[in-house]
Amino acid sequence: MAGASSALQSRRPIGQATRDAFGRALEALGAEYPDVVVVDADVSNSTRTEWFGKKFPDRFFNIGIAESNLVGIAGGLASCGKTPVIASFAAFIMCNAYDQLRMAVAYPGLNVKVVGSHAGISIGEDGASQMGIEDVSLACSLPGFVVLVTADEASTRAATRALLDHKGPVYLRTGRPDVPKVYPDDAPAPFVIGKANQLRDGSDLTIVANGLMVASALDAAEELSSSGIQARVLDMHTVKPIDREALLAAAKETGALVVAEEHLAHGGLGSAVAMTLAEQHPVPIRFVNLGDTFGESGTPEGLLEKYGLTAAKVAEAARSAVAAKSA
Repeated sequence: MAGASSALQSRRPIGQATRDAFGRALEALGAEYPDVVVVDADVSNSTRTEWFGKKFPDRFFNIGIAESNLVGIAGGLASCGKTPVIASFAAFIMCNAYDQLRMAVAYPGLNVKVVGSHAGISIGEDGASQMGIEDVSLACSLPGFVVLVTADEASTRAATRALLDHKGPVYLRTGRPDVPKVYPDDAPAPFVIGKANQLRDGSDLTIVANGLMVASALDAAEELSSSGIQARVLDMHTVKPIDREALLAAAKETGALVVAEEHLAHGGLGSAVAMTLAEQHPVPIRFVNLGDTFGESGTPEGLLEKYGLTAAKVAEAARSAVAAKSA
């Protein structure tokens, strides 16, 4: 099943939506991980857990539109030795069920895998009520949670295996639109929880990005190169635990950073990067994100343009960071 139309105008070929890649990876891994059970809140055709459910009907449960109950059931299953993967829209599972995630999963440190689909403003016409734009912040604030935001289909497949191998609670953010391919098709994408992937080298600054902004970061780096600015690009697919070593090396070796994410300004990747470098090695940083505002209904392309989540805005921020380094 194809995803929605691409939300990005990129020089890269368009691949699957990350929700589709997650769904197919989960389906493929089901036999290898017999303790995995999947619980969905009546949106399995959107989160793509329905593919696992059709292949493993005895291990799939639809509990209806009741996200708090969804999390409570997952806590019970994990307490019995199962590995529950629970899924809903990011705005629903993180916002509606936050207290249950806090007390039924994070506090006891249970092995629950939480997947928030349809995250960010790139879901488009569904509008502000459906847009998970604070989900990363909420997930990061849960003690013991690992928080993953993948860039494309290959990295999402790798992340799905990684989260099943990890012992403890994990949040994985996935998206609705088809997105550009960042990683090649002919080899598994490198993916180690807590370790960023360097996709491009450069000495003038570093662009740190995750999710669909990784492709924009690469496009921006190519544009900057034509004007003599060489940008390192890091795919920071793990927001928590953040890759402190990669950030420290970037700060020392390039002297300036841009952080790009499809999320509110507060509590996401930008906050994690700024906190890390304020402690280790302060350098000029610029941020490309949603700021402090809700989204609205519109085409994915139009919304990303309006809210400044584009390669052009990343390049603009990069020039500002380089100028600040030289001042």
